[in-house]
Amino acid sequence: MSVMTELREVVRVLGEFAQIVPVLAGKKPQKEDRASLGTVFEDSVARNPQNLMLLFEGRQWTYGEFNAEVNQLARLLHERGIKRGDCVAVLMENRAEFVLAVLALAKLGAPGSLINSSLSGKALLHCLNETNAKKCIVGAERTDVLFEILPDLAQGLNLQSGRDYLWVPELGERANDFTCPDWAENVVLAMATMAKDNLPVTREIVGNDTGMFVFTSGTTGLPKASVQPHFKYVVVARMMSRLGFQVQPTDRLYLCLPLYHSTGMMPGLVSFIANGASIYLRRSFSASSFWPEVQQHQTNCFVYVGELCRYLADQPVCAAEKDNPLTKMMGNGLRPDVWDQFKDRFGVRRICEIYGASEGNFSFLNVLNKDKTIGAALSPVTLVQYDVENDHIIRNSEGHCVEVPLGEPGLLLGKITPKSEFDGYTNPESTASKIVENVESEGDRWFNSGDLVRQIDVGFALGMKHFQFVDRTGDTFRWRAENVSTNEVAEVLNAHPQITMANVYGVEVPGVEGRAGMVAFQIDDGNDAGAVLDLNAFQTLAERELPGYAQPVFIRILRNVATTATYKLQKTDLREEAYHPNRVGGDTIYVRKPRSSAYELLDDSFYRQLMAGISGY
Repeated sequence: MSVMTELREVVRVLGEFAQIVPVLAGKKPQKEDRASLGTVFEDSVARNPQNLMLLFEGRQWTYGEFNAEVNQLARLLHERGIKRGDCVAVLMENRAEFVLAVLALAKLGAPGSLINSSLSGKALLHCLNETNAKKCIVGAERTDVLFEILPDLAQGLNLQSGRDYLWVPELGERANDFTCPDWAENVVLAMATMAKDNLPVTREIVGNDTGMFVFTSGTTGLPKASVQPHFKYVVVARMMSRLGFQVQPTDRLYLCLPLYHSTGMMPGLVSFIANGASIYLRRSFSASSFWPEVQQHQTNCFVYVGELCRYLADQPVCAAEKDNPLTKMMGNGLRPDVWDQFKDRFGVRRICEIYGASEGNFSFLNVLNKDKTIGAALSPVTLVQYDVENDHIIRNSEGHCVEVPLGEPGLLLGKITPKSEFDGYTNPESTASKIVENVESEGDRWFNSGDLVRQIDVGFALGMKHFQFVDRTGDTFRWRAENVSTNEVAEVLNAHPQITMANVYGVEVPGVEGRAGMVAFQIDDGNDAGAVLDLNAFQTLAERELPGYAQPVFIRILRNVATTATYKLQKTDLREEAYHPNRVGGDTIYVRKPRSSAYELLDDSFYRQLMAGISGY
């Protein structure tokens, strides 16, 4: 960033702060205030009734039109027995009706339990039980998976067929693809006769009331339900949307992230509806459709997760990406190499990286538009020394944590205070497991992010400390007495022309301390179905850019790549399968043997040596 550009950015940010200072000083949202997501939406409707709010699969609504339908659904839910404090599960894909359901529940003060639409069976049953749902709003596209667990729901939650299931039909092009089951009620038909005016109860809801339950990804077990008070949504609406996206009523968002996830919901949906802006909503991400749709719908804003951006950066150059209207992005997990492409190739002027967790008590925001940083913390945090090999926090002789020096990775902790509370999960044991005590002094309490982060120098930054994500504690591993960051190794290996997304992790080698580095990826075949990995180019890249201890020992060529619903790479199964031929499903495994000058196929002979603890590593 040039000096003049940086000065202009500082002047702009100071202007933003000047507008927000009254909020921070005297009007900052308080948990006891009568304020909620429902009132945020109603206030925006009052200011912008004719503004276009939502575009979805050929249909569109103004704020006034959408508010009328939200009120109808809220009144229907009330007539069916839902009252303030009752939890209602929402199970459907990204659709206009998902937004409708969430806002209707918010207006009633009834927490929505936002269920991952890809779940089924045991995991789906677990999520519905976890939040003690009184009813379930289900989209037609998820009817079959819900039907499979109806007997269990009747027994566990007493959800009864014909009484507790509200079915949302597909409209538009898919209108005739589904029929309402006899165990559910058709929402669209039932709400049509309801009144369209606002409900008095909405103005009685306070910030401390639970607004939604948002589930963790479940990568280390079944998903946990984090408690999301209305206060969080009010803060996002009044502050994050202004400091981050700088949302204006004339802006339009491209939203393809799942709405049951915090990134799609908060900096995405909530930020824009709070400011009278419009949203182009998509069911899911499509790399090939992205730029044509950005042009077609003139979306100038985009909410992202990092791996999704990598998909776009790896697409061939297309005509639609030229002179595109996209100017602002906000999200998390954007890797440095992809960051450069979005600014240089796609011409995006503002990238506001954020960092936080659905259940966390802190967040970071790249307010100053600095490159390759998660920004500055908005509440008290500290970075403490962490023993990666033995998986525990290092403490001094007094029993307190030890702060890391500038530039070194440390475990990120957020201080729990009356102004930065940890609302936790529905499960008390899960909540307790995330709290670290006696960090700086006796009796203090901190939220454990589980992430390694470092402070970085970004130049002039108005006195705000800036940080950079390094890795998850479980992802960083130790090899050759050195800590290896999977994230940093992956950034290097992704420069290989045949690698789109490198998934790096550590695997155990019998008889050897630490974990050996392993990388898994699909080969980008360039339309050549018979393409094989250029091992020489891979090795040259690894040796040139990585120290010896960080260079992968094993390579796995994947036939299929598993990601979460928010496009994060899944590692748990890969770690367990490691390099074992009987567990990798026919994938090709390469190994660099001790003192070898090249990678080669893992054969039975060397595998037996590995298992016998005589590999020589």
